[in-house]
Parts: sequence; structure tokens; C-alpha cells
Amino acid sequence: MAFLARQPEEAWGWIALLAGVVLALATYGDVAGPLGNALRRFEAYALGFGEDTVPVSLVAVGAVLVLGRARRGVLSTLGAVVTLAVATAGIGDLAGHNPGIHAPTAVLEGAGGIVGAAVGGALHHLVGGPVSVLLLLAACFPAVCACIGLPVKAAAVGIGRGTWAVGRAIGSGLSVRIAGLSEPLDEPETRREIGLGRRRSDGTPGAFDEVLTVGDADDPGRDGESAPALGADERVERLIFDQYAERAAEPALDEASPLDDDPSDELDLATGENPVVDPVGDPVAPPVVGKAEQLGLGVIPPPSHWRLPQAKLLAQSKKQALDEREIEARGKSLEASLRSHGVETHLVGATIGPTVTRFELELGEGVKVARVTSLQKDIAYAMASPDVRILAPIPGRSAIGVEVPNVNRQLVTIGDVLASDEARRARHPLEVGLGRDIAGRAVMANLAEMPHLLIAGATGAGKSSCINSIITSILMRATPEEVRLILVDPKRVELGQYNGLPHLLTAVVVNPKKAANALSWAVAEMERRYDLLAELGMRDITGYNSAIDRGEFADGPFDQGAAPPAEGAEAESAEPRFAKLPFILIVVDELNDLMMVAARDVEESICRIAQMARAVGIHLVIATQRPSVDVITGVIKANVPSRLAFSVSSLADSRVILDQPGAERLVGRGDLLLLTASSSIARRIQGPWVSEEEVRAVVGAWRRQSSAQYVEGVVGEDAGPGSATAGDDGDDDELLRAATELVVRSQLGSTSMLQRKLRVGFARAGRLMDLLERRGIVGPSEGSKARTVLMTPDELDQLS
Repeated sequence: MAFLARQPEEAWGWIALLAGVVLALATYGDVAGPLGNALRRFEAYALGFGEDTVPVSLVAVGAVLVLGRARRGVLSTLGAVVTLAVATAGIGDLAGHNPGIHAPTAVLEGAGGIVGAAVGGALHHLVGGPVSVLLLLAACFPAVCACIGLPVKAAAVGIGRGTWAVGRAIGSGLSVRIAGLSEPLDEPETRREIGLGRRRSDGTPGAFDEVLTVGDADDPGRDGESAPALGADERVERLIFDQYAERAAEPALDEASPLDDDPSDELDLATGENPVVDPVGDPVAPPVVGKAEQLGLGVIPPPSHWRLPQAKLLAQSKKQALDEREIEARGKSLEASLRSHGVETHLVGATIGPTVTRFELELGEGVKVARVTSLQKDIAYAMASPDVRILAPIPGRSAIGVEVPNVNRQLVTIGDVLASDEARRARHPLEVGLGRDIAGRAVMANLAEMPHLLIAGATGAGKSSCINSIITSILMRATPEEVRLILVDPKRVELGQYNGLPHLLTAVVVNPKKAANALSWAVAEMERRYDLLAELGMRDITGYNSAIDRGEFADGPFDQGAAPPAEGAEAESAEPRFAKLPFILIVVDELNDLMMVAARDVEESICRIAQMARAVGIHLVIATQRPSVDVITGVIKANVPSRLAFSVSSLADSRVILDQPGAERLVGRGDLLLLTASSSIARRIQGPWVSEEEVRAVVGAWRRQSSAQYVEGVVGEDAGPGSATAGDDGDDDELLRAATELVVRSQLGSTSMLQRKLRVGFARAGRLMDLLERRGIVGPSEGSKARTVLMTPDELDQLS
């Protein structure tokens, strides 16, 4: 009995297994002696044909209980054996023409026995024979599922899918035979067979789109194992591309496709050079191939010669089964722990995520929320966890959430997120995958709505992987015509693999001083875009680009947006004056290094961009592993409202990042809290993982289409008029005279104005301003304000 108390399910399992073996020997082999014969005769008299199901079901139930796979406990599982025996006895009675309870023993044994006569006879009199059989079969199905430890829904879905697959295979074989392999398959059938996990052209889910299960990663391709049943005939491949490509004849995508080239053919990461590819301006545009793979991400790029990388370049994690019994046991342990401290709670649910499980508790009458939150360490001790996070209360509910780390964490990859329904519904080019939330749902965030993002956390918490995931999301979903990038990597080892991308405005910036220049260039570009929008009477970049698409501004010369034109450039240009402006995303991997070198300039540029650049499509993603007040200053925090916090070592660091506690209780390895400008409640997410091999594959897919087209002057190394070397002492009289003329005539002592008007880098413009101060033309620097101009235009005329 002590053994039964310690292991009730396993003990009952062994008993059922032993009983099933004994009954099997008695029923099928007649080798169990007098006792076995007596049992067999009793079974036959009681159940008739139903006796054949009892030994098998007992063996199955015993195995399920021993292995710990029972879903409803011992009593419900054993009850399934009784239900199955009674139902089969009833079916036997109906098959034997309802002999009745008072029939001879031999007749009853040949039908459904006493039990079958009672059940089958009663049903036959109430609803008739056919309906009785249907009801009894319906009772057998859940009983069989319970005996073998299989969920009823899963069994029904499996049977349905199997039946559908068999019928489809038979139908496809017949149609192919009838057509004699001379006609292509019809369009809907082909799309359903080959386009696994993708949406049709009308936006509806494909036949094999996966439904996201709680805590599991999407795996759009695993149901597609039967797709090769159509054959690998090139006609089918050609038909696929005829459906999705925008021209009449499209080459089939085969193993020699340029998207599947060996990544070893890519260019040198350090130089970003690729002598074997054609530039963007080549008159012969590359063919638009691989669109079927693009549809797997739910992204339809605008008409252009660019093609998005294939979805298969990103790996997806394998489905991981959940142990519901373990989750239930941990919930009961949590209840017992709180009860031992005098806090009465009731477990009302559990949300299982990839990293943590949130147990939802309702408080007993008169119990204060503060009593639960004060027991945080005791709860962690009872749950054998390093720490737990308490959400009191859960937003929108009268319940408290206790988030406990899972024993076995689910790997979340960027491929999982971008293959989800949420990613398929996303249409904005700046929507990126941030991972999966507490319920296992994919999280897509629009950087244009944030509109800027601050990422902070301790070393090794997952910041670099998050940045790589953000950049990879953009590369998988947006072309260089839609998004341009400026990547700043003072650590020199994190972002160098993106060199040579056609999305980049300049090579990855590794020098902190040049990074300050790049931020200043972004400020100048922001002002130039505002001037353009003001000239046309537009409110933001979205309205401007929509007007361009409608053809509202179609005449006159145009400034492409990379740098302000020199005087006379408009008259020489034959291009349309106005064209679509791409979004510009600036990613800074380590803000601390920049603040150590040029704190004032960096803070000033970041604040100006954060305050004004949203309307013109310039957005910031700033990361740091040192979340202190001297790096994340109050001015930066005030202008960058969206925060993403990884695990930190102290409560003070969490308050610096989020202005609230919580980040110090994260478990690391991508576990994060997202706080957006539209909400004051942090959202817990498991960040995605992207490997270096996946990044190289995605970058290689873009490099093979074009070499990088860098814009001059982003980091202050212009070759235009007035550029100077680092060793120049500033004695260029012509440039200095031009700067003097601009400052005095406009009465504006602005370094950014000199940079914009003279087409020089930020460092050179600052040097000119220092020379003007030395000559008494402008006053000293006053922080972010423009310098006071000390000379009047009349005085300048007298000097000339």
C-alpha cells in the first residue's frame, strides 16, 4: 500500500498490464487453467463479442499508466476500458439481432452478452438500429483514444489528414493518368501541392498552413512531405513560376539557381568588394526568380529588379512536446507553497511560453496582493527556480501572474517568427521579428511606430543576437529601394559581416569619431527631407511616397536624397525631380563607446533625430551593455520612449532602462522585456536566435544581385568641393571665405548649415567654425544652440 501511495498511476498500470496479460492468455490461448476458464466464461456471458476488447485495452491502459502518458488520471483511464467493453458488447448485440436478456446462454455469448442485450436492446427500442450503431461507435472512439493516451482532437485531425492525403493522392494519380501526362496540373491544385505553408494570391491560408500551438514554433514545411508525390517534373516547376511571376515565360528554379550558390563565392567581409556582380544601374535587370519562396514570408516587394531572399535560408526549430502533467504538478506545488505561508489562492490557468510559464492565480477572499508579492523569494525556493517574476495583477484580469522559468526551454529562431501568420500579415518594410511572447505567439514590431528603440542589457544576455535578428528581418522583407541602413559597430566584430550590402549608405562604421559624423549626416539629411516635404506641402514620408506612386510630382530635376546637390546640379540633371524616399534605419551596437569619445555631439545628434526624424522616415536602434545614467542620459531616455531590456544584474539598471523593475529577474539567453511608447506595461518576449551561417546566406543573396552603392560624405570623408584631409590646418582661403559669407549673410552660426551648404563632412565643418571663432566672426559654442554671429553684413562688405 505504501508503494501505491507513492506511485499510484504506475502501480495501477502494472496491475492493469498483468490483468490484461492473464485475460489474453485465458481468452485467446485457453492456457490459464481453471481460473482462466472461469474468467473467460464469465466474460463471454457478460459481454459476448465484447470480451475480445478487454485484454487488449487493459494491456494498452497498463502501458500508458506505466509510461506516465495518461491524460485524465487512473479512474478515467480505467473507465475507458469499461466504456469500450460496454460499447462493443452493445454493437455485438445489435449484430446478433437483439436476442434479449432471457435468451439462452449460448445465444448471448454469440451476440453481446447480458450487458450487450441491456445496452443494445434499449438503444434499439429508443432510436433504432442504425442510429444505435452510430452512437456506440462514437462512444468507442474517445474510449480508444483514452486507452492509448492520445488526445481526441489530435486523433481526429490525424485521421482527417490521412484520409485527405490518401484521397488527394488517388485523385491526383487518376487525373494524371487521364491526362496522359500531356497536360499541366490545374492551377489551384499545383499551388496547394507545392506552395506549402504559403498564402495564396488572394491572401487566404494555403491548405497546409500550420496553426500555431502554445509554446511551439511554426513549422510550415513539415506537412509537406507528400508534395513530391506530384513528381519533380520541370513542367510543374515552370507552372509554379508562371503563376507567381509577372511575365509570360519564367525559367524554372533548379539546383543551379543563383540563390542557392555556395556562400563561399561571396565577397571579402572586410572590403565589401564584389567584382563579379553587376551594379544596380546595369541596363540588364536580373530575372525575378524565387518569388514562390518570397510568398512564404507574406511579403510582396514593389515592382523592381530586386528579389527578396528565399525563406529557406532561415532555419526553423523543431516542434517540442509539452508535459502537461509536469505543468499541472508545478501549479499545485505553487498553490501549496502559498498556502503554507497563509495565503489562500486558486490556480485558474497556466500560459506556457517558450521560456517561462505564467501561472494564473486568483486570491482568496480578503487576501491582499502585497502578501503574494512579498513572498517572491519563497516562491522561487518552492519552485526550485533561481528567480520568478510576479505580474500583479495581469492586465485586464482579476488574477496574479507568477512567471516561472521552464525546465526545458524552447528554441525560437528568426525563421520561426518570419514564417508565422503575424509575419505574413505584416506589410510595412520596417516591421521586424522580435520573438515569441509568453503565450508562444510571434511578435512583429514596427520600428516606424516606436519610432526609435533603445536596447540594453548585461553582457551575454542576447543584445547582439537581437540586433542581428532585426537587421535580418529587414533584409528578408525589404529591398534597398525601401530601406537604407547605417550600421555603427565600435566593437568591430559584430556587424562587419554586413559590409557590401546594397542596403548600406556607407560601410559599417567602426571608428567612434566617424560614427559621430554619420549621426550628424543623418541630422542634415533629416533637415533636407523636411525642406522637401515643406516645399510640396506633405506631412510625412508615407504621404509623400504615396503621392509619388500616384504620379503627382512628375516633372523637373530631382535630388535623390543621398546628399544635397551642388549649385547648378539641377540644370544638368535629366532625372525626374521627385522620387520615393527610402526609410533610413541607424543601428548603433554600442552607445557607450561613442559617448566616451564624443559625448556632446553624439547626444545632440541622437536627440535631434529622436525628436524630429519620425515624419521623414529616419529611425534609430541604439544598444548598450552599460545601462548607466552617464550612457543612457535623461535626455536620450526622454526622446527614445521604446525600450527593450535584457537581463541585468541589479534593480537600479532595470530602472535606468525601463523606469520600472523586472529586467533583473529575467533568465538571460534572449529573455527580454519590451516597453513601447504606447504602453506602460512591459511585455515579456523570448528573443529569436539567428546564426552566423544564416546571416551570411542572407547577405550573400543580396550581394549576388548588386555591389554596395555607398553615399559619399556620410562619415565625413567627402571628395567634393572643399574637402580637406585630416592634417589640413584650415588655411584654405577659398573655403573659409565661403563659410564666412554664409554665416554672416544668414546670421546663423550653425555647423550643420556649413556641412549642408558647403558639402563637407561634420569634422571639417566644425573645424571651419573653430577658425571663424578664432577670427572673431562667431562667438563660442553654447551647446546645442547655434553660435552668435559677431559680424554684420555691412562689416563684411567693408572688409571685401
